Amino acid sequence: MIEDRHEEWPVVASEVRFEGRVVSVVTDTVRMPDDDRADRDYVAHPGSVAVVAIRDGRVLLLRQYRHPVRRLLWELPAGLRDKPDEPLAECAARELAEEAGYRAATWHTLIDMFTSPGMSDERIRIFLARGLTPIPASENSFVHRHEEIDMLVEWVRLDEAVEKALGGMIHNSPAIAGILAAYAASGDGYRGLRAADAPEA
Repeated sequence: MIEDRHEEWPVVASEVRFEGRVVSVVTDTVRMPDDDRADRDYVAHPGSVAVVAIRDGRVLLLRQYRHPVRRLLWELPAGLRDKPDEPLAECAARELAEEAGYRAATWHTLIDMFTSPGMSDERIRIFLARGLTPIPASENSFVHRHEEIDMLVEWVRLDEAVEKALGGMIHNSPAIAGILAAYAASGDGYRGLRAADAPEA
């Protein structure tokens, strides 16, 4: 059966090389199946959520500056899992409200993914949000700072977003994965999706 499974090879030593505000860099010495040892460096990350918000066949995209790649990228509303014990769907709803100014009536789990498993333990759950309504400015007190100031918001036809992802015009990995997954799931009207509170494997 094609299904990822949990497995941990023994870690015989571990060292934190760097600890930042959000992420840290760790070197684990791992015992391999042939009993050899190998050092594996990775970024330890708190995890994140993202939202494919669909309205009238269009997906909401934000344009945000990403300094490591020196680009303005088209992305989904997204954010860190930075509140302990906050349910993931609530975290996603908070990000949708803060970054885009919308609330959704219907939520589903779209996909779960590791963003770059060869170099980071970051996992992201991408939700599908529908039944969208704008939040009145009087009810939205979130203050945008730094890269979030003046983020451009666009509603793009889902099929056009797929074309842009396949054509190399969208590069953000959760955006690409979310757009393609939503397009695939739209074939049966999203009936095959998991509940918003489905457990992470």
